Amino acid sequence: MVARRVFEDRLTELHETLMSMGLLVEEAIYKSVTSLVNKNSELALEVVLDDERINEYEVEIEKKCFELIALQQPVGTDLRRIATMLKVATDLERMGDHAVSIAKSTIRLKDETYLKPLIDIPKMAEIVKAMVREVLDAYISLDRDGAVAVSKKDDEIDKYLSMIFMELIEIMQQDSTKVNQALHFLLVAQHLERIGDYVTNVCEWIVYLKTGSLVDLNK
Repeated sequence: MVARRVFEDRLTELHETLMSMGLLVEEAIYKSVTSLVNKNSELALEVVLDDERINEYEVEIEKKCFELIALQQPVGTDLRRIATMLKVATDLERMGDHAVSIAKSTIRLKDETYLKPLIDIPKMAEIVKAMVREVLDAYISLDRDGAVAVSKKDDEIDKYLSMIFMELIEIMQQDSTKVNQALHFLLVAQHLERIGDYVTNVCEWIVYLKTGSLVDLNK
């Protein structure tokens, strides 16, 4: 019984660490897009520097998960819980990397006059940020249906990407001097789309944790 209590206590600590990591990632996404919209290179630099903390969280979670596996030799549901944490931490770290890439575009474009007001990218980012928040809530509550519902929002992200892509292609065709900046905005939209994909991955891991079945929610 003592060993079981120790195991549960360590899992609880890991959950808390994972949630702290998730909140940092959510904040990084918000800051990265806000910095782009407002041409705030200082805020963008914060995102770049804070990514080290996100990376450290991933390393800490990975280390503690492997320690639990080695010391407790979990099976069945317990092993699924640890495996899910490892996978979710990896996906969160990758989301953070994409936020950094968006922030770096802000820094590169800070002295330029934008080719158009940014409207669709912030809207796309709001959906992505909401997906991150909702998937963290679904993870905490082990809400399978909630996770599936979050994954369906990825279709909205894909639609925004297509719309932004078509608009920027047209701008580049009309004015070759705007190609560099248009490519940066296209990359930003692609980074947001990839974050949406990683959120969907987390949704799949929640379903796996709850049911033991691996599903493809990208269909």
